[in-house]
Amino acid sequence: MVKQRRSQIDSSKRRQILPKEIRRKQLIRATMGRIAEVGLSQVTLSAVTQKAGLSQGIANLHFDSKDNLLVETLKFVTDEYNLGLQQILSGTGYLSAQAKLQALVQFQFSRSVTEETKMAVWFAFYGEAKSRPTYQSICADSDRRAALGMKTLMTAVSEELGHDIDTAFVTDGYIALIDGLWLSLLLSPRKLSRVKAKQVVFQYLKGVFPLWSDVR
Repeated sequence: MVKQRRSQIDSSKRRQILPKEIRRKQLIRATMGRIAEVGLSQVTLSAVTQKAGLSQGIANLHFDSKDNLLVETLKFVTDEYNLGLQQILSGTGYLSAQAKLQALVQFQFSRSVTEETKMAVWFAFYGEAKSRPTYQSICADSDRRAALGMKTLMTAVSEELGHDIDTAFVTDGYIALIDGLWLSLLLSPRKLSRVKAKQVVFQYLKGVFPLWSDVR
């Protein structure tokens, strides 16, 4: 009994000395899991902390409130995606703009980006954005930065292939297509695979850029 109590105390101490950032990520990932399970409106702080294996006091210590935790969860998801996006858009190790665009498609339909929980969280927040100014601001800023980078890349591809097209129009169509395919992957994963989704996107690009050729 004494050994068991010491073990429990030692375990408690180990939990207490974990860095703040690790604790925050534990709670954010638990929040993502709960959103995917029950939806954004049904998430409670007690359920999140239970899922994370932590106390509600720790959650309050790191986030003050459920609203702050939800905002930080949205920022976490958008920041993670935007980091991967910008690494490609600003990358210099590509042989051509076309190769960079192909890498972008591969990233946007990678297992990491299209993981079911992340997709569920992404669309849950977007669904609430209209009535929640904070969510709307974060989502709008993320969309604006992504669209600007994609338009620049589309322009580079257009110039590279010698096409005179409206790149703003093409970019809007591309983004709408990506969003629609992501939603289909979330709602109907048996009907649409990541491989098929990428094929749809490349077919769109071949229609826009007649001289498009897959880069190996």
